[in-house]
Amino acid sequence: MTVIPAPPPPSIFAVAASPGRPRPAPSYVAAPPPLCLFSGHRLLSPLRLAVSSRLHFSKPSSGANGSLEGSSSSSSGSGGELHPAIPPPPRSGQGARVFVTLPLDAVGPSGQMARKKAMRASFMALSAAGVEGIAVECWWGIVEREAPGVYDWGGYMDLVMLAQRCGLKVRAVMAFHQWGTGPGDPGWIPLPRWVLEEMDKEPNLAFADRFGRRNKEYISLGCDVFPVLRGRSPIQAYSDFMRSFRDTFRDFLRVVITEIQVGMGPAGELRYPSCPSEKLIRARAAAELGEFQCYDKYMLASLSACAQKVGMDEWGYGGPIGASNFPRNPEETAFFKSDGSWNTPYGQFFLEWYSGLLLLHGERLCMVADVIFLGTGVQISAKVAGIHWHYSTNSHPSELTAGYYNTLIRDGYLPIARMFSRYRMTLCCMCFDMRDSEESSNPRSSPEGFLRKLIYTARMCKLPLTGENSFARLDEPSLDQVVKNAKLYYGGVYEASLSFNYVRMNRSLFDSHNWNRFTRFVKRMSDIQTFRARLDLRGTESFLSSTSTEDVGRALVCH
Repeated sequence: MTVIPAPPPPSIFAVAASPGRPRPAPSYVAAPPPLCLFSGHRLLSPLRLAVSSRLHFSKPSSGANGSLEGSSSSSSGSGGELHPAIPPPPRSGQGARVFVTLPLDAVGPSGQMARKKAMRASFMALSAAGVEGIAVECWWGIVEREAPGVYDWGGYMDLVMLAQRCGLKVRAVMAFHQWGTGPGDPGWIPLPRWVLEEMDKEPNLAFADRFGRRNKEYISLGCDVFPVLRGRSPIQAYSDFMRSFRDTFRDFLRVVITEIQVGMGPAGELRYPSCPSEKLIRARAAAELGEFQCYDKYMLASLSACAQKVGMDEWGYGGPIGASNFPRNPEETAFFKSDGSWNTPYGQFFLEWYSGLLLLHGERLCMVADVIFLGTGVQISAKVAGIHWHYSTNSHPSELTAGYYNTLIRDGYLPIARMFSRYRMTLCCMCFDMRDSEESSNPRSSPEGFLRKLIYTARMCKLPLTGENSFARLDEPSLDQVVKNAKLYYGGVYEASLSFNYVRMNRSLFDSHNWNRFTRFVKRMSDIQTFRARLDLRGTESFLSSTSTEDVGRALVCH
């Protein structure tokens, strides 16, 4: 295994206060931040936070202004000489480009690329079908698994070089979250071992709900700027990870790796783990309200400080009373019912603080990503969760517990879109394949209403948009729905402003009946000149004539 060490962190850090008391703020960031100013029945907008992003890094910049000058790339694990990437042929800006997300285990726990022959056959088939590229999660728990600042990019280098040879572009997802239910889950990908050791020593690094249940999918954003990870803050650890990626893959940025998606929470989405990610499908079916994740000591200290600032100390002891998740009907709760306390001065105070802290976390990550990838030519993106199962209610409870202050009388997605717009980012969202008619068992749900809201918000803020499917299915009604929703976005100011990630590649995709539907779908989403199969460019015509897509599907399972 080839590793890339990081130099030691600087000596100046924020110091965490004892539990139950507001923490002293470091000199470069207000913590707890003054997220809300309360006066009578009116809550003023959050204050802008001025942060020097250089202070989030625990390594010096590779070049001036975050450029790549002086940085070096690594071909560790590539198994051959590293050649400079060749720019792909020009593509039409019309239509929506289609990417395919790779299996979760495309790079295994040991950092090696999985099923190399099957992956090559899959890439060749995708390229021949007119797919623009692949999306792959770069797991924190795999790359930095051994020790802080020790990075193993070997398996991901193999994937990127294979994509280059097959004429595919790459979207790299910086995955700072856990995946799966536990060690017995075949798809289990935990946080780095050394991070979990720190969580065992200090349980408050994990989110907690009012019952004291801990969630280790993602480090609590309440300790974003505190040196809780062996001398580094979580934001510094995320920054160092992205800088290592940039320096390792510098020769592929812009020409092969065209987009970096920054993970900002559970499942890579900017949200709280109000409902465990592996239970989200069940939560949708059961219309779970979710739980407010504000009971670790860092979150409670921030809440207490904010309550003291507005002169209402009693508001700072925890989350709302009467927001129980046990009655699945929000009308049976004191907080979420139509005329509940969500729309009182206290409810507004709490929800402004809760959603504001999530926005601040997103702002910090946007800021460091903007500086790290400055001048590389890659597009930066981030993802918003598709939580729609109470969209037709007044209070939108499942969105509120996830951190989106979106109700019948308040737009909770516009502040997020404006934040992304300030950093020229792309917005990624799910639900492109879903229809309201599928939600007959839950009349409060509206995936179409949710998605329309997000699409129009993206257009209002002139944001490029990436859509995703919520379920890995290739039936005609679902694909028709994707095309229909894509058309809602047309008319934006960017020439190539819309793209689509199909989530995710598996054996079923290459079954002949599914593959035929998928290739027709790619044609519909893409401009006909873009689709042109590109067979002559890479000789894939002979490949397709000698290898069926069923062979590719079988190879994915057997290797």
